[in-house]
Amino acid sequence: MSKILAIRIATFALVMLSASSVFAIGDEPPAWLRSAAMQSAPAYDKEVPGVVLLNEQRVTVHLSGETVTTTMYAVRVLNRMGRGAAHAAEAYNTDASKIREMRAWLIKPNGTIKRYGKSESLDIAQASAGGGYYSESRVRVIDAEDDAETGDVFGYETTTEDKSFFTQFEWRFQGGIGAFSGRLPALASRFVLTLPPDWRAESVTLNHEKLAPVVNASTYTWELKNLAPIDPEPASPEVSALAPRIGVSYFPAAGKQLAGGTFTNWSDASRWLTTLMDAQSTPDEAIAAKARALTANAKTELERIAAISRYVQNIQYVAISLNVGRGGGYRPRAASEVFAKSYGDCKDKANLMRAMLKVVGITSYLMPVYSGDRTYVREIFPSPQQFNHCIIAVKVADDTKAATIVTHPTLGRLLIFDPTDETTLLGDLPDHEQDSLALVVAGEQGALLRLPATAPEANQTERVINAQLDVSGALAVKVQETAHGQDASQFRRQLRQMPKADYQTMIERWITRGAAGASVPTFSPSDDPAANRFQLTVDFNAPAYAQSMQGRLLVFKPVILSRRSSAMFSEPKRKHPIVLDAQAFTETVNIKIPAGFAVDELPDKLELVAPFGSYITSYDVKDDQLIFTRRLIVRAMTIPASDYEKVRNFYGRILAAEQSPAVLAKK
Repeated sequence: MSKILAIRIATFALVMLSASSVFAIGDEPPAWLRSAAMQSAPAYDKEVPGVVLLNEQRVTVHLSGETVTTTMYAVRVLNRMGRGAAHAAEAYNTDASKIREMRAWLIKPNGTIKRYGKSESLDIAQASAGGGYYSESRVRVIDAEDDAETGDVFGYETTTEDKSFFTQFEWRFQGGIGAFSGRLPALASRFVLTLPPDWRAESVTLNHEKLAPVVNASTYTWELKNLAPIDPEPASPEVSALAPRIGVSYFPAAGKQLAGGTFTNWSDASRWLTTLMDAQSTPDEAIAAKARALTANAKTELERIAAISRYVQNIQYVAISLNVGRGGGYRPRAASEVFAKSYGDCKDKANLMRAMLKVVGITSYLMPVYSGDRTYVREIFPSPQQFNHCIIAVKVADDTKAATIVTHPTLGRLLIFDPTDETTLLGDLPDHEQDSLALVVAGEQGALLRLPATAPEANQTERVINAQLDVSGALAVKVQETAHGQDASQFRRQLRQMPKADYQTMIERWITRGAAGASVPTFSPSDDPAANRFQLTVDFNAPAYAQSMQGRLLVFKPVILSRRSSAMFSEPKRKHPIVLDAQAFTETVNIKIPAGFAVDELPDKLELVAPFGSYITSYDVKDDQLIFTRRLIVRAMTIPASDYEKVRNFYGRILAAEQSPAVLAKK
């Protein structure tokens, strides 16, 4: 939807850059880069790939509202992996902005310099997640990874012009590209905004204590220094929830009007988006006929919504972004056009569903949200630029029940649904959207709402294993696994999107992690979208599962297979909070004891209860069968790093229990 300021360059076919250019007049690095390259940095952990020496952006706003932005960025490569940081990328929209100049330099420790200019750059369409087709958003790229070595300094400078549509900016103090985005340490990072006389700026600080700007006349400067690296940790918040950033809004002098949106509260944002979106959802006769046909046999309101939701989910996702610099990134295409061509992006699909619901007398509203980090949107910064995705809120009657219904203070009960996610069905939400903030676009009545979070039991996986152990230690196993909610959505996505060979490899690795040397399994997946249920049946043999000791003892683990998603917290210390997703897992294992053997020793039963979850195991012997059960429940929660030892101890005790063996002895 919006132009994302921190561009993540994923998979681009980059041209090989030319050999070192001849040093000539005009090729010298600018003074700021020479100064940055001379700086010394603290000693970091050997795994830190690079250090940002300077990350600076200077924006000048003219009386017309147009802006000129200069970006200066320098990074030192600290190890071989850090070569990927020698990369420059500048985004622009062809309808509203242009790049005046983009240059880069690579400075070797011995003083050798290589310059990169227009002939070494590549101008490409900005990739759109999910299958972009055409976009006026483009990126100019200079890639020096193949030239860079440990100790080198890479720097670039860009100047862009923009017909500013918004009077807002977001600035991330820890920049970087791709996997390094936001994670590299930074010695100096600043954002400088120069406004016309009598204009003013306001800011909010996110992921950091409040940062007030230094104001000199009409120039505002926000600066942070010596920012530490953000190391990846298991179950950590997204970098966007950890790296410091600011939201800046500026306002013209009294009496001056700008073409773009100025937002002082979320009602402003709702009113502005309503003017862009509402007219696009008018149904035509073709849409009306299809909506009536889809709902002809529906007996309830929920059934009518479900029938339309299934149709819209199957509309092909294709993003075509036009007039982005003039709000096009927020305006869906007309519903009639999306229906006729049977493709569209997230806002197009949600808007088509809205038009179809109108036909059958159901009111709904478009709902921008941030996809990828449920904590990204902050209430204190009212701005459409905080969103990158669009879903729908459907007004429902009191007798309609679903887990994803929230209550709006004036609009009433709203059923939240994501028509773009093909594997998450009505009544559920993708886990990365749950408990996030989203905006109901409803004119004056629009408001920022907290999306629902489903209970752990709604995402439960149930597993039953029946196994036969023989006197040699061989184990024949049949697994029946049934998943619900987001677990079912995840397994459904794997089946639909992975090539058959890759899917089989994934199943084989899962089996052999628990039962080393197991035969190639036979498996049968079964998807029941109407019930939001996914089943998997697996059969395999493990010829040496139990260790036979002189034919008198058989030693084996009752936990034959691992959970499909397991949290591991092995490090003794923790820097960042722990993010736990809602999860429920139950398993019953029935192991037939071989003739002539009896249970000699069993692991102790375990019962763990913590504020964030519980884990219980039990063992029983009945009719020559060892029956083992385990149940894990985890509540969606973010736990401070100060409580890490409690989480580590909880999962550590689970791991120890699941590694504990049972012993059978010959009678």
